[in-house]
Amino acid sequence: MTGIFPPLRPFGRAHLLAPTGSEAAILDRLAIQDGGVPQSVLMENAGRGSAEVLDRLFPRGRVVGIVGSGNNGGDALVLLRTLSAWGRDVQAVLVGDRAEGGSLLHGWSFPVMRDHELDEEGWTTLLSSAGVIVDGILGTGARGAPRARQADAIVRVNGAERPVLSIDVPSGTCADTGAVPGVAVSADVTIAFGAPKLGTLMHPARARAGRLVVLEIGFPPWDAVAQDAISGVVLTPAWAYENAPLRAADTHKNRVGRVLVVAGRKGMAGAAVLAVRGALSAGAGSLRVCSFEENREVLQAAVPEAIFVDAGDTDAIKEALKAVDSVVMGPGLGTDAAARAVVQCVVSGPPVALVVDADALNLAAIGVFDLAAVAAARSVLATPHVGEMARLTDLAQEVIMADRLAALRHATDRFGHAVLLKGAPSLVSGPGHRVMVDTQGTSDLAAAGMGDALAGVCGTFLAQGLPATTAGGLGLFVLGRAARIAGRGVSLTPSDVIRWLPDALNERGSGITDLQLPGIMFDADPAI
Repeated sequence: MTGIFPPLRPFGRAHLLAPTGSEAAILDRLAIQDGGVPQSVLMENAGRGSAEVLDRLFPRGRVVGIVGSGNNGGDALVLLRTLSAWGRDVQAVLVGDRAEGGSLLHGWSFPVMRDHELDEEGWTTLLSSAGVIVDGILGTGARGAPRARQADAIVRVNGAERPVLSIDVPSGTCADTGAVPGVAVSADVTIAFGAPKLGTLMHPARARAGRLVVLEIGFPPWDAVAQDAISGVVLTPAWAYENAPLRAADTHKNRVGRVLVVAGRKGMAGAAVLAVRGALSAGAGSLRVCSFEENREVLQAAVPEAIFVDAGDTDAIKEALKAVDSVVMGPGLGTDAAARAVVQCVVSGPPVALVVDADALNLAAIGVFDLAAVAAARSVLATPHVGEMARLTDLAQEVIMADRLAALRHATDRFGHAVLLKGAPSLVSGPGHRVMVDTQGTSDLAAAGMGDALAGVCGTFLAQGLPATTAGGLGLFVLGRAARIAGRGVSLTPSDVIRWLPDALNERGSGITDLQLPGIMFDADPAI
C-alpha cells in the first residue's frame, strides 16, 4: 500500500530485545507487580501510541477495528477511542466475550457491534467501508490454530482488500516460534510494544507482519527486572554502528585485521575469490589466500591484493598461520584427501580465531576434526545452512526447520562455540548468549556464493578482535544492508553485495524513520 513503507534504511535503537510471546507475558507481569506500572497505564500507552502511528500512516478514511477478548483487543479499543476523540470515523466489531463499553472508553461513544450481528452482506459492507482495518483479534498468548469464530474474522479481514494494521502480532501467528498453524492475518503494518516478539521476526510469521514498528510504552528496563529471561536480541542499525570496529588514526595494515582464507578445490577458485573479496571489502588490512596451485593464476588475477599460499605446502601454511589474526576455512574447498590434509594442518596449528564454513563443516561432520575440541582453544564461528546443520548435529532438516531457535541452541551447547545458522532470518548465538536475529536479509540473497562472501566478512571482523557472536551478527547485518543498498532485486549477485559493503559499513547512527514520534524504537520495511 502506498505511503506505509519506510525509507530504504531501517531505524533501530542499539539495545532492542526480542522476547518470545511467553517471555513477554512474564515481562508484563513483572512490570505490573514489581515495576509499579498499572496494566491500565500500559494499555493506555499502547493504544494511544498505536493511534498516533495509524494516523500518520493512514490519515484519511474510516477505521474499523476487529476486537478480540484479550489484552490486544483492549489495546485496539483504546486506539479506536483515541481516534474517535480526535475526530476520526471509527467502528468496532467485538469477536469474543468482551463488554461493549467499560472503563477503556473513558465515556466516549462510537459504534460497537458483535460479530454475530453481521451477516455476509453486513461484513462485506462494513469492511469495504474501511480506510484501514485494525486487527486486535488474537495476541501474543494465542497458541495453536485460531478457533472457528476468530478464524472466520481473520479470513474476512484478509479478503477485504483494505490496509490492515495488527496490534503486537498478526492474529493467528505464534509469538514464540513464528509458526502459522492455521489462518493468520496478513498485515500491512504490525505495531509491537516494548520489543518485537521473537516469533514475529521469524518466518512464516514475518511475512505476515508487513512493516514492523515498535513503540516504547512505559515498561521498566527489562534487563533489570528479568535478567536472562529474554531469548533474543535484534540486529539494528544502531547496534551495528556501536559494534563496528574503529581504526586508530595512527594504525597500519597489520593492526586492522590479518586474514587467511583457506578455500577453493583444484580448478575451482570462484568461492575463494568471493570470500577474499568479501574480507577485503569489510576492511581487512592484509590478506592471504591458501588454495591449490591450479588456482594460483585465477586468484592472483582476480584479487591481486591477496598473498597466495600453496595449499600443497604444509610448511607454507604453518608460516601463514603465524602471521594472521583469523582464518576463514572451507568455501569451495572440497572434501577429498587434499582438502582433509589442509584442514587438519589448520586446526592443528596456532589457535587463531576461525570461521568454519561450507566444506570445512562437512569435514567436521564426518569426523575429520572435532569442532568442540578446536573451539576449546580458540574463538570459533561456524556458519552452516540447514543442510550442513543437519549433518553436524544429526538432526533431521525437518526438525531444524520446525524450530530453528531450538536447533541453534542445541548446536551451541554441543560444540561450545558461536554458530550462525543461515536462513530466513539468519540467526547467531553462542554459549551463554541470546539469539541475535537478523533483520536485513532478503530473498534476493538466495544465490550461490553469498555464503562465501559472508564468511570472508565475518573473518575480517574476527581478525579485528570482535567476539565470534558479534562478528557473525555484524557480518549478517552489513551483508544484508549492502544487498538492500544495491537494489538489484532478484538479479542480485555476490559481487553486487561485495561492491556495496563499504557503503553499508559507512552508515552511521540509528537509521531513518518517517514516523516523527519520540517513542519509536524500531521501524523496518516488510520482509522481501
